[in-house]
Amino acid sequence: MERIAVAGIGYVGLSNALVLAQANDVVAFDTNPARVAALNAGRAPVGDALAEAWLTGGAPGPLHLTATTDPAIAYGGADIVIVATPTDYDPDSDAFDTRSIEAAITQIRAQAPAALIVIKSTVPVGYTRSLRARLGDSRIVFAPEFLREGQALQDNLTPSRIVVGDTGPDGARVAALFAAATTAPTPVRLTGPDEAEAIKLFANTYLALRVAYFNELDSYALSAGMDSRQIIEGVGLDPRIGLQYNNPSFGYGGYCLPKDTRQLLANYRSVPQNLIGAIVAANTTRKDFIADQVLARGPRVVGIYRLAMKQGSDNFRASAIQGVMKRIKAKGVDVVVYEPSLAADDFFRSPVIRDLATFKARSDVILANRHHADLTDVADKVFTRDVFGEG
Repeated sequence: MERIAVAGIGYVGLSNALVLAQANDVVAFDTNPARVAALNAGRAPVGDALAEAWLTGGAPGPLHLTATTDPAIAYGGADIVIVATPTDYDPDSDAFDTRSIEAAITQIRAQAPAALIVIKSTVPVGYTRSLRARLGDSRIVFAPEFLREGQALQDNLTPSRIVVGDTGPDGARVAALFAAATTAPTPVRLTGPDEAEAIKLFANTYLALRVAYFNELDSYALSAGMDSRQIIEGVGLDPRIGLQYNNPSFGYGGYCLPKDTRQLLANYRSVPQNLIGAIVAANTTRKDFIADQVLARGPRVVGIYRLAMKQGSDNFRASAIQGVMKRIKAKGVDVVVYEPSLAADDFFRSPVIRDLATFKARSDVILANRHHADLTDVADKVFTRDVFGEG
């Protein structure tokens, strides 16, 4: 049994802590006392139904997991430390803000100078190699995560692949640690650190490309009075394209895709490209188009039905519907928001309405990224591009 610490208990950190706590002694560290208190009380500090179930007695076995705000307790005596702190995109520097990673490593090394550090936070290509050289510390490994918000624990149990940016004994040790926590055989790739970082960014940028492609198909169909679904299904029946991940939306959003595409574009500074920049620009164009389509209906009040990026997530960060909302407000149209999970009475200076009937009555047009049974009785007011009705 390894002594493992996890720095950061958001989606990535929590799911890693849970899967590893099945067979290891895990201590989760976070600077947010509310998250630590929730985890110690047996509640998931972020939205993940399976994580919540595990923490309330539904795990397949005992979980050796505690949480703390004290770095000495978390890292002291640790064999391995997983770093899962946020790396938000900084538009001023045109790169990820990696200060949280480096602050965590400083604390870790003060308490566990010999521990193997595994970075799960997403970083620019070349970051791990540079960090090792700058700190004179070779025991830092990058291992990207490929998780969906709201389903992070399930994705850690049944990952599509395990990638570790180290081809030596440390990389093999990390790969074996995560492979042991899975519930099915999983492809493993040990690569160089730069290659592992590139795998993460290129994978997410391809997903953004696919979203953008079907969104632009939908923009064309909507402008020409055609049925998007018929076109998408006919295109997707080509096995080289497939019918997955093809439902139009208001744009790609959430925590990962917007920032990861911009970071990859920044990594192309000295490399010729057209496509990567177009993927980033396409998301702006789509939100502009959607806002124009809504405004063309001449609403006095537009209702925003839910702010989360997708069903099953409690994350509002960079959700595409917010971008559309801001464009509509910039044209002087009033906006109201229905989001029961919000404690505040306003969101970006728009009133939050918690009574669904009042929200429907106030709204001339209701903007919904996905269909929902809540809106069946006001279907004539709803604007969505959810052509498959997946909810």
